[in-house]
Amino acid sequence: MKTDEIDKIIAEALEQEKNSHTGKQNRKNYNKGQITRIRKILNFAFMIGFLIAVIVYFIWPEEKVLFFSLGFGSMIIKIVEFIIRFTL
Repeated sequence: MKTDEIDKIIAEALEQEKNSHTGKQNRKNYNKGQITRIRKILNFAFMIGFLIAVIVYFIWPEEKVLFFSLGFGSMIIKIVEFIIRFTL
């Protein structure tokens, strides 16, 4: 990113903050930021879990139960993230 782009982003953020009139709006933005952070953490956990499952599949092909457990566990994490994204 160039300095001009960064300055533009900062100016837009400052203007948006200035335009928010009530504390309710600030709380809403804060909650939205928290939800986004939780979603990012869940997404990261899903990717790491599935990567470990694939590694287990190729390193220990006889360990199918471990592979499926890691894979399905990762999918449950992804489903939780999906539900959070569309309900909150």
